[in-house]
Amino acid sequence: MKRNVKEISIRLLLLLAGLTIAHLGVTLFLLTDLGADPFNVFVQGIFRTLSSSVRILTHGYTHITICIVIILVLLAVDRSYIKIGTIVCMGFGGPIIDFFTRLLGGFINDGNPFAIRILTLAAGCVILAFGMTIVIKSDAGTGPNDLVAIVISDKLARPFGPVRIIVDCCFVAIGFLLGGAVGIGTIISAFLVGPVADKFLPYSGKIVDYFL
Repeated sequence: MKRNVKEISIRLLLLLAGLTIAHLGVTLFLLTDLGADPFNVFVQGIFRTLSSSVRILTHGYTHITICIVIILVLLAVDRSYIKIGTIVCMGFGGPIIDFFTRLLGGFINDGNPFAIRILTLAAGCVILAFGMTIVIKSDAGTGPNDLVAIVISDKLARPFGPVRIIVDCCFVAIGFLLGGAVGIGTIISAFLVGPVADKFLPYSGKIVDYFL
């Protein structure tokens, strides 16, 4: 019993470490102000479509609602994917981004030269991909938006990278058609995060195994 508690604790700590790294990447991405990530384009599109008829709706509430819908669908499809880390990812992601925004916002912003912003955005995508793979390999649960690609990849027995690109492009396409804003950062993220994560997954697995 003690070993199980210890293993669960280590997996949760690894998840939190990966989540912190991933959201450092997200923060760098957001601070460049070159477009929202694919999932948030999707959220934004749904928000703009429904906000006129649902007055109390905000982008944040829309994000949470979509995540809950994804969780409910996965509970019906395969509940083994929903773990305590899924809830942790939902609850801690925002505060981590807020922390890094306060820390880095004075140095990284839309006032930087365009070339620097592009490089920062690309670095953010790579950092996000690495952190995300630590979260995935911790096997303690993953955020609802990332679970979409993970579940499809597992069920179809296809590499995660190409599946992630397709899922992100679907998020972008639907969000754009519903009025979401797409920028160059959105496109870079859609085509960079998945393949980079695919490369990191084996190494992240070794890192997690080392601590276990």
